[in-house]
Amino acid sequence: MKRQNIRTLSLIVCTLTYLLVGAAVFDALETENEILQRKLVARVREKLKTKYRMSNADYEILEATIVKSVPHKAGYQWKFSGAFYFATTVITTIGYGHSTPMTDAGKIFCMLYALAGIPLGLIMFQSIGERMNTFAAKLLRFVRRAAGKEPVVTSSDLIVVCTGWGGLLIFGGAFAFSSYENWSYFDAVYYCFVTLTTIGFGDFVALQKRSSLQTQPEYVVFSLVFILFGLTVISAAMNLLVLRFLTMNTEDERRDEQEAILAAQGLVRVGDPVGDDFGGRLPLSDNVSLASCSCYQLPDEKLRQRHRKNTEQTHGGPPTFAGMTTRPKY
Repeated sequence: MKRQNIRTLSLIVCTLTYLLVGAAVFDALETENEILQRKLVARVREKLKTKYRMSNADYEILEATIVKSVPHKAGYQWKFSGAFYFATTVITTIGYGHSTPMTDAGKIFCMLYALAGIPLGLIMFQSIGERMNTFAAKLLRFVRRAAGKEPVVTSSDLIVVCTGWGGLLIFGGAFAFSSYENWSYFDAVYYCFVTLTTIGFGDFVALQKRSSLQTQPEYVVFSLVFILFGLTVISAAMNLLVLRFLTMNTEDERRDEQEAILAAQGLVRVGDPVGDDFGGRLPLSDNVSLASCSCYQLPDEKLRQRHRKNTEQTHGGPPTFAGMTTRPKY
């Protein structure tokens, strides 16, 4: 089985296992609290119905009215500032759920807007992330030269740098949000992480108190800049991780193609035990020349002679591969 297929199957198994473990942990941590909350809500409901002599229908109307009134505490959600905030959460796929289109025309436009906006946003964040990685690489090379070291920057170095920037944004932005929203610092860190990873649960949403969308324009600008710049930094780190995985697959595919070419030319049969040190496979890598296959014996004498004869008739000279002489050693 090819290395790529093995890696893909391993990723599927690891992801499913990760989901199962996560479900078990969340079950253990949250179930008891959920049961307590449900009992508390039931007790409060019965007290309100008894105190104000409310029927079940009246209580349900009151409950629905309270739920629908929550978004309006932020001010007008669909004036330009609120609409811009909503559009940002759409194309970034955060989707807090704090406000949603209520008209049919708004829902139709939202779907069409997302179809074009989400790919546009992903491409923009990826492009800016690449520029940031380029800048970080140049900066690291400069620092290494200044320190008298070899100016070599690896993808692992860039991942560390981008992850550090992301951490600074999350922990630094949490100070501002905890101040504006009167959240605890831990809740603010949680909000920043959920936002910049585009999870967007909606349990904590900025700009939803004291009509902030209309009365605090500086806070609106700060929130939008934080989201857009933070997603750019996170995208830069994610881009490096994805490229690293794709590079591994590309290298495996190139290695398999090289072995297939060698097998077609009769230099080696793929899967044959050509050496105990390499597990029956050619040690092809970026540091090994393809011409090094000359050190391996052809499967048998007749095949060696046939291969030499056919190659000399075709090329008018000794066997070559990619312009390099690969005369087998007998």
